[in-house]
Amino acid sequence: MVTVLVLATLAVAGEWVLRQSYFRVQHITFVGVRHEPLALVIAASGLEAHPTMMDVNDLTVKANLAQFAWIDSVDLTKRWPNTVVVTVHEGTAVAVAFNARHGLQYVSRRGRDLGPAPRHTNLPTLQFVRPRTAVWPFSRAGRSAAYVAAQLPPAFSAQVSIVTENDHGVVTLKMTTPVTFIIGPPTQLHAKFVAIASVIAHTTLRPGDVVDVTVPGELAVTGTPPS
Repeated sequence: MVTVLVLATLAVAGEWVLRQSYFRVQHITFVGVRHEPLALVIAASGLEAHPTMMDVNDLTVKANLAQFAWIDSVDLTKRWPNTVVVTVHEGTAVAVAFNARHGLQYVSRRGRDLGPAPRHTNLPTLQFVRPRTAVWPFSRAGRSAAYVAAQLPPAFSAQVSIVTENDHGVVTLKMTTPVTFIIGPPTQLHAKFVAIASVIAHTTLRPGDVVDVTVPGELAVTGTPPS
């Protein structure tokens, strides 16, 4: 009993000590914030309220920063007695899409709107055929197009002008040539990309040609892309 009481007393005393002002967050360092206003990120993190070090954790800070489109994940390091370093990992823009005002928006690999993009941005444009809404974001649709855009290989990514997805989940690449490649669903992408690279390198294509690589080993030329 005496041992239990002593341990309990030490635990209570230890927690009391750790909740004193000396062990509250006093110094905050944010690393990796490039696209969001740093002052707003710090304010939203909740760390300026000087919580105790023992109450600070990654999940809480990430939840507080979820409102910022560019912030993808957060790593948190505690440096006792009162310093916290927050390393922010931002998302990557893989494409652009037009909003309701015909302004260009960056889009992440997850299909998330990352904010305004300049007109000269050298990224493929996402389109959704017959969307419920005519502008980005497409109400959960079009994410397969964003995913495919994120996976495009260096061999021909610069030649992709538009990535289109229809309401059946069929993804199509419209090249700058202009030639169209029908990807189909976003599966077996490596094999499909190898097939596309091979066609580009070894086949004479004419503007307007449409090549179906839905089944990578059975290439087919069709008349028009799906709609």
